Amino acid sequence: MANEPVSSAADRVSRRKFVVAASAAGIAGVAGCTGGSGESGTDTGGGTDAAAEATDTSEASAQPSNTSTSTGQAQQSGPLTADGSSTVYPITSLAGSYWNSNPPASDEEYWGPGQYDIDTEQALADYWAGLYGLESGAEGKPPFKTSIGLSHSGTGLEKLRNGQVDIGDSSAPVSAEFPDASESELEPFTNHVVGVDAQPIVVSKAIYDAGVEKLTVDQLRKIYTGEIENWSGIESYSGPDKEIQAVGRAVGSGTDTAFRLNVFGNPDAEIPGVDVRKGQNQQVQSLVSKSNNAIAYLALAFVDQETVPPVALEIEGTTYRYGENLGAKEYPLSRDLHAYTWEDTSKKEAAFLRMILSDYGQEKFVASSNYVTLTDARQEEEMGKLPSTDA
Repeated sequence: MANEPVSSAADRVSRRKFVVAASAAGIAGVAGCTGGSGESGTDTGGGTDAAAEATDTSEASAQPSNTSTSTGQAQQSGPLTADGSSTVYPITSLAGSYWNSNPPASDEEYWGPGQYDIDTEQALADYWAGLYGLESGAEGKPPFKTSIGLSHSGTGLEKLRNGQVDIGDSSAPVSAEFPDASESELEPFTNHVVGVDAQPIVVSKAIYDAGVEKLTVDQLRKIYTGEIENWSGIESYSGPDKEIQAVGRAVGSGTDTAFRLNVFGNPDAEIPGVDVRKGQNQQVQSLVSKSNNAIAYLALAFVDQETVPPVALEIEGTTYRYGENLGAKEYPLSRDLHAYTWEDTSKKEAAFLRMILSDYGQEKFVASSNYVTLTDARQEEEMGKLPSTDA
């Protein structure tokens, strides 16, 4: 696979350090613990919006099947369940819809295994499940159904810990979502990286058209700490005085945690300049597209250059632009997208994740969602975390 190189965890830590070091004095006073209900204009957005509901594959009767040691028919009972990050949701939801439809091998638009050097005449779900000895469903049905829910990272990881789902989608590491948890408490979370998000900064179209096509990371910090409250405070802006509407994600979402960590150097950094918070990327995208004064951070999959244009971000003398170098390992707002399982990954979980991690899945579910696919080395590393196949 021809992909841009993606950094290791160590690389990402060092990149965070140089971003923070650039203005350590400027952020010293804003580190602290945030409260979800204590911030002005907060909307935690607990429910899904109409667009999200239209694509949600969850089933009201879904029951958790988080039993990694079960095999055979017991392993196949009930759907594979997932919940969590709205950033990771486009990947796992799309993969789930493909799995549930179980297209035949002759369907080259949705499956067509020969295009990916996969030698099989089986339908999609039958093939991937069959690698782990899971039996095919009757009359073209998949061996088991998938049920993919939508909330945010902290919720998904809580549900995984409580045994309510098989997979917890998260756009931040579990250690950042649960900063007070001990090493032993975090140990059962098994991390599977399925793709990479190069988190962009977006503004309302009216602001972009008025000349704000690039910001420095220092300007970004000042906007979100409330030091710059009017767009006239940005030199490139050529429009009339207009207050800035700073949009944030809900406290506890992986996108918000990653933004605080990568821009301010602390996942609990206080950013008092936020005017409104939304629970999901879809809601942020909608708000910015309907506003004439907004700025926001959101997942790469939700950028729309016509209605939610991304601005370039200058960091340490390097300018990072959408469509050019956001996937570069030096871009500090890039982050891994995680699909966590609990303790030993079950055969059911492994079959679904192996599909996403394959060349087929990286193209169909990750690249098509506008995210950066894994490099060959990282793809191999993630495959190595899964149990061996029976095939």
